Amino acid sequence: MTAAAPRAADIHLFADGDGRHLFVADGSRLFDIDPGSFAEFDAAVAEGRAAALLVELGLGGSSVIDDAPLPPPPIHALSLAVAQKRNLGCFYCYARQGSFGDRPKNMEPATAERAVALLLSQAATGAGRATLAFLGGEPLVNRRVVRETTRRAALLARQRGVALAFAITTNGTLLTEADAEFFEEYGFAVTVSLDGPRELHDRLRPYKGGGGSFDKIMRRVRPLLARQRRMQVSARVTVTPQNLALRPTLDLLIAEGFHSVGFAPLLSAPAGGGEMQREHLEDMLGQMIECGREFERRIVAGARYPFANMINALREVHRGTHRPYPCGAGAGYLEVSADGDLAACHRFVGEEKGAMGSLADGIDPLRRAHWLQDRHVHRQKPCRECWARYLCGGGCHHEVIHRGRPACDYIRGWLHYCLEAYLRLSRQRPDRFADALP
Repeated sequence: MTAAAPRAADIHLFADGDGRHLFVADGSRLFDIDPGSFAEFDAAVAEGRAAALLVELGLGGSSVIDDAPLPPPPIHALSLAVAQKRNLGCFYCYARQGSFGDRPKNMEPATAERAVALLLSQAATGAGRATLAFLGGEPLVNRRVVRETTRRAALLARQRGVALAFAITTNGTLLTEADAEFFEEYGFAVTVSLDGPRELHDRLRPYKGGGGSFDKIMRRVRPLLARQRRMQVSARVTVTPQNLALRPTLDLLIAEGFHSVGFAPLLSAPAGGGEMQREHLEDMLGQMIECGREFERRIVAGARYPFANMINALREVHRGTHRPYPCGAGAGYLEVSADGDLAACHRFVGEEKGAMGSLADGIDPLRRAHWLQDRHVHRQKPCRECWARYLCGGGCHHEVIHRGRPACDYIRGWLHYCLEAYLRLSRQRPDRFADALP
């Protein structure tokens, strides 16, 4: 965290055993530099003239990202809260036990049909590609609507020439062999929420009436893992102060056959319980780097090690990703509640702060325009002074609005490590970047 602390808004300097390096925030550009240039930049940072030196060297000037908010793009992704209810009692659930603070409810087929019509009409005017996701609560509580909507959407997408992908996030407790066949047929990206080995998972994700869920989930998810060809089955781990031993969890889930495994710290919970504090995030960073170093070892050896956080970060560094927002929420992506209300993302269901209209009345253009203006990274403090702002995009909107920015040092520390790892891997195994990593 200390090595990654921001000293200048425009650049980040770092050195490792292989040399000295310069990361330029504008355009997310990475350079190897000689010791003399490193010293010159270091002095410029201390004197507050790093931006001027970039201009002198032809690396600065007009910005790739300016202060203008993104014009509202066509919607290319919708997630449907097909079941605002769930059968587990996760204490940290952002959806407040799946109902989002309201009475439990299922989405009606007619509502799902209107959502599909909106998505396909928007996608047809955009890039001709779209994603339809099913969320909750637990979406398989309303399995009939998931299946009917998928079949209808796939047919309509073919008729309109839209390439439509499907996704679902599930706690895994209701999965069946028939679900495995269905998700494989339609090429679903399936994300299963798992929080560690049995003892840890059962403590964090018990049934509402008590009792652990791990064994049942694994029995039900294994048929999907065995079938995945078109389908990809990933695991998502919510990290709390109780399950910070990440490497054993990663190795366990990779050994089970998950296509990828990713970790996300719990930063905002409805009652604040289990939220990560600075000391927990510092511990998590060390755990993440330990996983990353094992990833490096496996990649150099020619093996696959599907650590999603590492793969995603390296892809973004390799592509020179630079963005004014952390994700597509409120831009190309919206959530549809069971009642047909539109929200900036799945975490804002039932919240006025993220309301974006409704299927009945359409997307609210004024709310969306204000969102894109207010959530721009240049409007976020202290993002304007952070070298990582265009890789990070300002942090999860929901977490920032509800809790602030407790994770900035963690995020910068992780990106700092990933920049170093990228340089090492690009020297040792440049072939692995031909397709931006497997």
